[in-house]
Amino acid sequence: MPDFTIRSIRKTDNVAVAEVIRSVMTSFGAVGEGYSIADPEVDQMYEAYQGSQSAMYVVEKDGKIMGCGGFAPLTGGDPDTCELRKMYFLSEVRGKGLGRKMLELSLAGAKEAGFKKCYLETLQHMKAARRLYEKAGFLPLTGSMGKTGHGRCDRFYLLKL
Repeated sequence: MPDFTIRSIRKTDNVAVAEVIRSVMTSFGAVGEGYSIADPEVDQMYEAYQGSQSAMYVVEKDGKIMGCGGFAPLTGGDPDTCELRKMYFLSEVRGKGLGRKMLELSLAGAKEAGFKKCYLETLQHMKAARRLYEKAGFLPLTGSMGKTGHGRCDRFYLLKL
C-alpha cells in the first residue's frame, strides 16, 4: 500500500469526502432518510470531527480522496461507548487492506480517547464490511444502540476495546 496515505481529515477534504460517502452509499442503495447519507455532517466532516473524543481519517492516493472513516461518541449512548462512523471506500480501492488499516487506526484512536466499547451500524448486504468487522472481533447485536437516526440500518455490532 505504498501508494496510499491514511491521514487525518483536513477542511479542504470536505467536498471530496462528501462525494465518496454519497457515491458509496448510492451504490449500495442506501439513499434517503434513515441512512448516514442524509446526516447533516456529510458536507462538513472536518468540522464535525474536531472534538477531543472524535477523529475522521481519509485515504488518499495521488491527491485524490478514495475513502474515509473515523469515530465519535455514540449519540444517545453510554459515555464509554463510541461509534465507528462513515467508513466508506470507493470500489477501486476495496480489497487492498485499507479497511483493516482504517479500522485499526480508528479503534486505537477511540481507545486512546477513553472509550471502552465501539458500536457500529451497517447493512446486511454490505458483506465485505461485515466480514471485516467480524474478523476484528465485533459481535453482532440483536438491535440498535443510541440515537443515531439510522433507522434503515439492519445490522449492529459491538466491540469491547
